[in-house]
Amino acid sequence: MAMKKIGWIGTGVMGAHMCARLLAAGYELHVHERDRSRAEPLLTQGAHWQDSPAAAARASELTFAIVGFPADVEETFLSDRGVLAGARAGSIIVDMTSSTPALAERIHCAAAELKVRALDAPVSGGPAGARDGKLAIMVGGDQETYKEVLPLFEKLGTTIALMGPPGAGQHTKMCNQTLIALNLIGVVEALLYARKAGLDPSRVIELVGKGAAASWQLVNMGPRMVAGDFAPGFYIKHFLKDMGIALSEARRMGLSLPGLTLVNQFYMAARAKGLEDLGTQGLYKVLESFNGLPEVSQDRS
Repeated sequence: MAMKKIGWIGTGVMGAHMCARLLAAGYELHVHERDRSRAEPLLTQGAHWQDSPAAAARASELTFAIVGFPADVEETFLSDRGVLAGARAGSIIVDMTSSTPALAERIHCAAAELKVRALDAPVSGGPAGARDGKLAIMVGGDQETYKEVLPLFEKLGTTIALMGPPGAGQHTKMCNQTLIALNLIGVVEALLYARKAGLDPSRVIELVGKGAAASWQLVNMGPRMVAGDFAPGFYIKHFLKDMGIALSEARRMGLSLPGLTLVNQFYMAARAKGLEDLGTQGLYKVLESFNGLPEVSQDRS
């Protein structure tokens, strides 16, 4: 381990698992979280508390962050108490939040002025992937910095690639989120069809999930929809953020994405219904309601 002192900002659904894996691998972790109580499990495992992102970066050779929204990323890295206010020359900073490519480029430029190197490295794989170290990690930045951070990425994920210059990781994540959005609407519609036709949706998943229609969303989120389990692995409010970024980037590039636009509208309806803190599988409840069907839990009782 060339770098042993690691800063970590953000210990939410994903960050807590990722940070714990680095702790278990023997790294010295300096942690900051807006709500200290969320970091307590990591502190009991040996992480060191720091009062700000700047303090965490000051104590570290490399600082990761995974927070919520682009505004949180900007505050975490660029504010007076942010990572770059404390990062030492020669250190590395890595934003693993799903954020905007333009902000990734801004952070890279601001870091370079301080002789700090920066990568954008959003992830996919959900809480289970974070817990098991099986994330996909999409990286933007330079080759030399990527190679230096790769041993740590390999503690967190199994599918890791440098996709291009600063911002390229974020662009790749938007491709990922577009695919997930369109896959989710297909899963929801297929399961509603099965339900209306009098089929057992669980058996449908079991059968078609082994054929050409198989997908991660079907075999992982489908059973949750059928069971009425809408607990968040990835919040609807965060998915709306990502779709908004993807659609904004598409408009900037003069690209029409009608499928993503439609799914985004359904998720906006979910937010209007007060469902934004459900997991992305909560889309099922929106189309269930549109079709006048009773809630799945009631239908099963």
